[in-house]
Amino acid sequence: MRQSPSWIPAAAAAASVGIGLVDIISAVTPEFGERLRTLRSYVPDVLPHAASSATVVVGVLLILVGHGLVRRKRRAWTAMLVLLAASIALNLAKGLDYEEAVVAAAVLAAALPLRGFFYAAGDPRTRWRSLGAFVALIVTSFAIGFGLIAAHHDRIVGSPSLWDYLRHIALGLVDINGPIRFSRPGAADQVSDILLGLGVLVGATTIYLLMRPAEPPGRLDPESEGRVRELLERHGGRDSLGYFALRRDKSVIFSPSGKAAISYRVHTGVMLASGDPIGDPEAWPGAMQEFLTEADRHAWLPAVMGCSELGGQVWVREAGLKALELGDEAIVEPESFTLEGRSMRNVRQMVARVERAGYTAQVRRVRDIPAPEIQEIRHVAAAWRGAEVERGFSMALGRFGEAGDAECVAVTAHKDGQLRALLHFVPWGCDGLSLELMRRDRSADPGLNEFMIAHALQAAGDFGVRRVSLNFAVFRSALERGERLGAGPVLRFWRRLLLIASRWFQIESLYRFNAKFRPIWEPRFVCYPSARSIARVALAALEAEAFLVWPRPWERLRRA
Repeated sequence: MRQSPSWIPAAAAAASVGIGLVDIISAVTPEFGERLRTLRSYVPDVLPHAASSATVVVGVLLILVGHGLVRRKRRAWTAMLVLLAASIALNLAKGLDYEEAVVAAAVLAAALPLRGFFYAAGDPRTRWRSLGAFVALIVTSFAIGFGLIAAHHDRIVGSPSLWDYLRHIALGLVDINGPIRFSRPGAADQVSDILLGLGVLVGATTIYLLMRPAEPPGRLDPESEGRVRELLERHGGRDSLGYFALRRDKSVIFSPSGKAAISYRVHTGVMLASGDPIGDPEAWPGAMQEFLTEADRHAWLPAVMGCSELGGQVWVREAGLKALELGDEAIVEPESFTLEGRSMRNVRQMVARVERAGYTAQVRRVRDIPAPEIQEIRHVAAAWRGAEVERGFSMALGRFGEAGDAECVAVTAHKDGQLRALLHFVPWGCDGLSLELMRRDRSADPGLNEFMIAHALQAAGDFGVRRVSLNFAVFRSALERGERLGAGPVLRFWRRLLLIASRWFQIESLYRFNAKFRPIWEPRFVCYPSARSIARVALAALEAEAFLVWPRPWERLRRA
């Protein structure tokens, strides 16, 4: 990753925001009378009013640019230079405000040599963000409008109410005279011009964000998908999460040799990879360097979620990331699986109860399922989901029954001829399966998932399967050690926090469910750049797994 002082972008952002605030305050407060008279002896009276309105707009834009400067965006740096130059000219044009112009000129001069610190390319955006920009700009416009009218309180006729203030600002944004009257025409013109400028800014920004083409956060094109499948054919047995690189909403980046690849998605400025790199481990460092170069080009934080111990070691060594144990993956060996014995008593009883209730199970390759039945399974499974967003990123494929996924295995449970539950496994090399989807009719009998997993493990030999990966248990070791005799206060407290979080996230329940099958626990890790980035990486992971979903009104309108 490119190394440069992190305080320089932050300082540039602070300076941009500071100049923006100064411009807004300067524009909404009365000018020095003597300077204004001097200026009007050389220029038309309309120029100072127009310059005041434009200064507010420039001030707001300088504040908005600050976020991009912190993230080292080249466009933000260019925009800051242009806006600072405009600020100098406008401050002089609106009232010969030498002080503000000199400060802006000093910041402009200091920013010119810093081009090398702002190297990041722009990020893709989606249309729904226009709503957020509209709300933010409207709130800002009303705040500036209140300050502007308050600055001229001694020139207001009468005692307008709060409702009058709100009406005047709202109407002023669309160039309509509001209910508030001023004793001096100059004050009324200044308020009207600035409010109109803010209205133009709100409208233009919203329309631009709404109309520009939407770019998806991740996309697996057919060519890249074909290359990934070739790598999986040769090296797919190394990682149980490898097949999930074929999700269509992930992007993929290859090593220079093409012998390794990393799948990822970008959330909240975090370039989040999932699982180990795909392909030859000797080519992993090359893929990692390409990954880091792409992250550096956009000033994204590189992070990895759910990598194995080997993958974590290579990420730490080659990329300088830090690793933290995230949880454990439950892996069951079908050859040694049995329902007999005291330890399997609970599962055995649940399976027997479901069988007595009249349920049957079918374990089939997807290629052996008739097309009409595949369509029915898709339809019924979508109805069972209920939620608007499909959860999953690191251990989810997000589709069922497509031509390229013929080697996947589906377990269907039926009662009275009706489909009541579904398990979907993806290939893990040539001799393994990885659980991708577990879904059932909510009115079905308890124990149905245990029933289907038991049937899948018992039938695994018929498919040449020697290992099956089940659900991932987050912080399993903390839950297990925290309940043991002699656990320390810190571990017990951490376990208590996890139990509280389990009310919203399936932390303890997944651990308990997986433990029923006496699996082999394989640790999985999250890799991150530094301790201060953990919060951002955690937020990105929650978004990627769809545990945290932001509203997308434009998508809803399109579907309607």
